[in-house]
Amino acid sequence: MSETMSEAKAAFSLPKLPYEENALEPLVSARTLSFHYGKHHAGYVAALNRLVEGSAYQELELAEVVRRTAQDPTAKAVFNNAAQAWNHQFYWQSMAPRGGGEPDDKLRRAIERDFGTVKALRAAFAKAALGQFGSGWTWLVADPNGKLGLLATANADTPIARGETPLVAIDLWEHAYYLDYQNRRADYVTAWVDRLINWRFAERNFG
Repeated sequence: MSETMSEAKAAFSLPKLPYEENALEPLVSARTLSFHYGKHHAGYVAALNRLVEGSAYQELELAEVVRRTAQDPTAKAVFNNAAQAWNHQFYWQSMAPRGGGEPDDKLRRAIERDFGTVKALRAAFAKAALGQFGSGWTWLVADPNGKLGLLATANADTPIARGETPLVAIDLWEHAYYLDYQNRRADYVTAWVDRLINWRFAERNFG
């Protein structure tokens, strides 16, 4: 009974994946997705709920918790778990079973303006991801004026804490790829940039 009551009070919940766990195979296996989503992402959500219980953070949207705790050294644990919960939710949507290819019209023109070609962006994205030392993320972002850029962040850091709009993101923590690629991070990054990236999601975020 106490467990049921605790779950009922949880401020944040684990959102459903936007596809089946085997939908990204053979590039990302169902085994990887099961551990990544069911253990890591779920763990961040559970830890966040424990940390915010009885606090004002319970009443806020997840993204707002991230923004409010980003520069607060006394709320570091809340930030880390809230940001990782948000980042993972964003990451799942940044991939699609039939991803890759090129974006349409408005976003494509912005990419050509700021990177030259979509191919050049993919190469720059892969370079930025492979240049990220240790755990973290690489993001395609838009600034308030709509200019595109690439942002590599360490650990739980996220563009929404910096006032930038993320369009898509690749997770570079080892749990995102190690079961499938072991130490071959470059193979994972190449597969992600060329065949998994969800341009439809990026287009919606670009507006």
